[in-house]
Amino acid sequence: MNAVGPALALAAALAGAGSVAGLVTPPRWRAAAVGACTTGVGAAGLAAGVAALGGTRWSAALPGLLPLAGVQLAVDALSGLFMAVAGGVIAAVGVYGIGYARPTGHGGHLVAGAAGPAHGVLSRGAQAVLPLFAVTLLLVPAASSVSTFLLLWELMALTSLLLVCAEHRERASVREAGTWYAVMTHLGLVLLLAGLALYAARAGGETFAALRAGAGAMSPAARGTVFVLTATAFASKAGMVPLHAWLPRAHPEAPSHVSALMSAAMVNLGAYGIIRVGFDLLGGGPRWWWLLVLAAGALSAVYGILQAAMASDLKRLLAYSTSENLGLVLVGVGAAGLFAAAGNQALAALALTAAMLHVINHSAFKALLFCAAGSVLRATGLRDLDALGGLRARMPATAGLFAVGALGAVALPPGNGFVSEWLLLQSLIHGLAVPGTLAAVVLPVAVAAIALSAGLAAAVFVKALGVGFFALPRSPRAAGAVEAPPAMLAGMGLLAACCVALALVPGTLADGLTHATAAAGLRGSGTALTENGLQVRLARIPALLSPLWVAVALAAGVLAVSALTGVVARRRRRRQARLWDCGGGAPTARMAYTATSFAEPLQRVFDDVLAPEQDVDVTPVRESAYLVERVRFQRRIPDRIEHRVYRPVLDALTGVGTLARRLATGSVHRYLGYGFFGLVTLLVALAMAQ
Repeated sequence: MNAVGPALALAAALAGAGSVAGLVTPPRWRAAAVGACTTGVGAAGLAAGVAALGGTRWSAALPGLLPLAGVQLAVDALSGLFMAVAGGVIAAVGVYGIGYARPTGHGGHLVAGAAGPAHGVLSRGAQAVLPLFAVTLLLVPAASSVSTFLLLWELMALTSLLLVCAEHRERASVREAGTWYAVMTHLGLVLLLAGLALYAARAGGETFAALRAGAGAMSPAARGTVFVLTATAFASKAGMVPLHAWLPRAHPEAPSHVSALMSAAMVNLGAYGIIRVGFDLLGGGPRWWWLLVLAAGALSAVYGILQAAMASDLKRLLAYSTSENLGLVLVGVGAAGLFAAAGNQALAALALTAAMLHVINHSAFKALLFCAAGSVLRATGLRDLDALGGLRARMPATAGLFAVGALGAVALPPGNGFVSEWLLLQSLIHGLAVPGTLAAVVLPVAVAAIALSAGLAAAVFVKALGVGFFALPRSPRAAGAVEAPPAMLAGMGLLAACCVALALVPGTLADGLTHATAAAGLRGSGTALTENGLQVRLARIPALLSPLWVAVALAAGVLAVSALTGVVARRRRRRQARLWDCGGGAPTARMAYTATSFAEPLQRVFDDVLAPEQDVDVTPVRESAYLVERVRFQRRIPDRIEHRVYRPVLDALTGVGTLARRLATGSVHRYLGYGFFGLVTLLVALAMAQ
């Protein structure tokens, strides 16, 4: 029996029920009702995705649902992988959201009173939209026609925009983030519409089957134009530099469980789009396509983690980390395209497998990190690491769960991010054997970018964990924090369990990844990854890894060192004495590193890239110009690309808008003249075109 169709139908029905529950349920029960339905949506999507990864295919046509074109759906293993990832994240976040939406004194989601309406996360609008957003994350990979894909893509964008703006009453920054997100996502939609419309026109049909059949008859210029337009749109959704400006704004300002869905599920669909269009529908392409993808990925990986290293806002740090990890995914996708264009299908399959495995790993640990950050925000009302600290003692479960996610993010064993980055490096290093100058130049640079991003990621999450959780509390709110509710801990526990399973036994995904790689278009490549007991073995490449034994060896080493230290300490005679402190007294929070001071050495190393801005404000004493009352030093590190690329464009548009106001004088005669002039110009243009 084909389980994909019934599972998707169940997900859609539960999404509708959850939306209705969000509108009609009283505030006391609203979060539980919507959370239960959202969890059901995720579980159904996970079941459908797992079935598709097992080799099950499913398709459906609903001609009466959309005028003219109808709705076309089809699920293969590639769709199933992204559906399963989104479903797993949705299920865990649905449980987490039940506790997160409960009224609290911090975090911005308050209930105005027994007689007043609920605002923010608990409002009817936000709760009704959440399950709809969740189901679009499942249905976008199932679309199999241009019109269906664009419809679902736009529904995903609109529902996520509404959720980003859920707390617009509390903070003006939410409205600014919503504006940036709306503009960037709809500019991406315009590019996507142009690219897919051109493709459908040249292919003679809008279904994905027609696009595949017509791709070979298209000219290289038309195929290249379609790929550049669609890849740019998808890269914007994935948060790739320089199209990332919306991401560090929208992710921090959205409710934390929404941030988890956006960062761990929605941005993945940018990578899905590039794989689907570039490999499957267009059937691959020349090397320059994939060189652009690889370059964008490497740039995003390094720039994103550099900005994360400088950030002191916890959720902004995680948002830039998303840009870094999706950059690593696109490095794998670009490398797969380069290897396929060179005729090496085995290496292409390995690189694409590594990219897809990193999608899974990143979704697990990033959803966990955003949920843990949401727990901190709910308990303290703070996102600034410089104002946090001391949370390990007050929120031990959250601190431990954040540590599990951070271990995955730094790509060190036994974290789950280690295996996928190891596979990616294996594909790039063995790719040096591919003949050609391009591979000899590009692949070492890509390896260096991955190594640099991994090293910086370790510094980033040591900063986040050490300053935010292990340091002394720097504010009364941090000192008074309490542990998250059980529902939130349960949701984070599910994500942590996924991280541990992915870290120890990733080989269980080998068959599903093989099916997904074949569905992407690399059908002659065979199996890139195989499971050999507890080992992960690379097919046709002499390399294997046993993550479970690595974890056991590390644990044994830690225990041995701890035991040896205890034995040595017991043999020595102990004397208790007051610690010599140079007369300074006990250390205080002001004496410890802040997030800003921790990042300062890195900022000095990358000064030319980051271009920090600093200002010294000297206030003299009123009676004398020689005596100083106060010296204020400020240093900020803006997003350089945003300031150099977006700011001039925004200033130019503002100037054009200011000048355009002079045309609106209120004179009816002038408006008639504008109309007459426009009509004459149009007629002259049409006459010249004949």
